[in-house]
Amino acid sequence: MQNSAPANSIDRVIVDAILAGRIAAGTRLGEQSLATLFSVSRTVAREALIRLEARGIVQVSARRGWFVIKPSFEEAQEVFQARQAIEMGILLAVHRLRPEVVEKLRAHIVHEREAIASGDLEARSFLLGDFHVCLVEALGNRVLPDILRDLTARTVLISALYQSSHDATVSCDEHEAITDALAAGDLRQAADLMVSHIGNVEAGLTRAKDDDPLTSLRQALKLSKTGE
Repeated sequence: MQNSAPANSIDRVIVDAILAGRIAAGTRLGEQSLATLFSVSRTVAREALIRLEARGIVQVSARRGWFVIKPSFEEAQEVFQARQAIEMGILLAVHRLRPEVVEKLRAHIVHEREAIASGDLEARSFLLGDFHVCLVEALGNRVLPDILRDLTARTVLISALYQSSHDATVSCDEHEAITDALAAGDLRQAADLMVSHIGNVEAGLTRAKDDDPLTSLRQALKLSKTGE
């Protein structure tokens, strides 16, 4: 079979699909299925999955195969802590802010608002998450974009798992406030707003889905937690 797509291309497509909300936590990713879809050998598909496993996006079970991660509530909190540290740190480390950084972010926010207004849930999910990747790319950092893309993908999975109540329009408004602070040259304010923004998303989560993995079956059978 011709290897027409390198492993890192498969990586990127899967992560982008997670960012868009098209792939949910716990989704099975079969080696042969990916090989067929991408017209590559099974070895190349496996290499992509191994790379995603190393990046914390998928996990493997000897008996069940490869699956998109399903973070616990505690792991979700750690992801948000990591994002706050990274995104605050990069903003405070900036020595000179180029005008094109603000221009790029404002253009991105326009696309966010268009997606929200049109009701395009996939574009909305992708763009709201990608704002953070767009920011570090615009700042010229070549190390962090892939790291932040992976963390943001995990955030999307987490928000779906734990029923985030953080409104998309509010997220977009917060992105704009961060951009306004950057435009004003106030990097400390931008960093503070970023930490607050990520904290607001985290605060909108509920752990109800994770407390009891048998919730759906329990409700169907009309059993109480203590009355099985």
